[in-house]
Amino acid sequence: MTCAYGWRKVKLASMLEALIFDVDGTLAETERDGHRPAFNAAFAEAGLDWHWDAALYGDLLQVTGGKERIRLFCARHAPEFLQQANVEARIKELHAAKTRHYLELCATGIPLRPGVERLLREAHAAGLRLAIATTTTPENITALLAPDLLALFEKVGAGDTVPNKKPAPDIYLWVLAQLYLPAAACLAIEDSANGLRSALGAGLPTLITEAQYTRGENFSGALDVLPDLADVNLRQLRQLHGRRGERATSQQ
Repeated sequence: MTCAYGWRKVKLASMLEALIFDVDGTLAETERDGHRPAFNAAFAEAGLDWHWDAALYGDLLQVTGGKERIRLFCARHAPEFLQQANVEARIKELHAAKTRHYLELCATGIPLRPGVERLLREAHAAGLRLAIATTTTPENITALLAPDLLALFEKVGAGDTVPNKKPAPDIYLWVLAQLYLPAAACLAIEDSANGLRSALGAGLPTLITEAQYTRGENFSGALDVLPDLADVNLRQLRQLHGRRGERATSQQ
């Protein structure tokens, strides 16, 4: 089996060999505690009277990527901003300022979601390979995770690594290629419908842990939907991964 990202031929495996994590909403409630306030700080700094409250930000999360959310907001609420000749440069400047404010917020500490750190350490100690597949920037990941935790991840697919962001499967296909593993040997852990669509599009069995902004989304096709990872252990993940064939059959 080969793919556009150079995946060499690999033998299909039935055992769980790797966990691939999303970041925002999955490892931490970064949308609520980091990204939204960082966007608002960037807007205020630029002299814009925009303010994204919780409800508005929830609507904007239908698209992935910070620059993409700014464009969507403008299309709906500030179309005149998009008429500027240098609009792309302005959006990049706003996003860069937002990233700076986000990094400052991370420096004050955004906690990981329940069970995340324990599960990462247990998985690594047990020999499972760990990877990240996200649309957020590498800088944001470095700011969120302590160095010893970040070092547990063998591969990190982030930001503009691939041209098409979630819900396109590109970032997961890229990570699979870097791991030289088939999708059947991995388990994706996501928090959103867009993330689920991305993982399923790459053929990955997927576990959902709902975040504040994603509760109630359509998670059809997920192996399971949980509130968090607080009570989840490796034995349960292996059992869940072993059910992927049953779920695929039930979806036909």
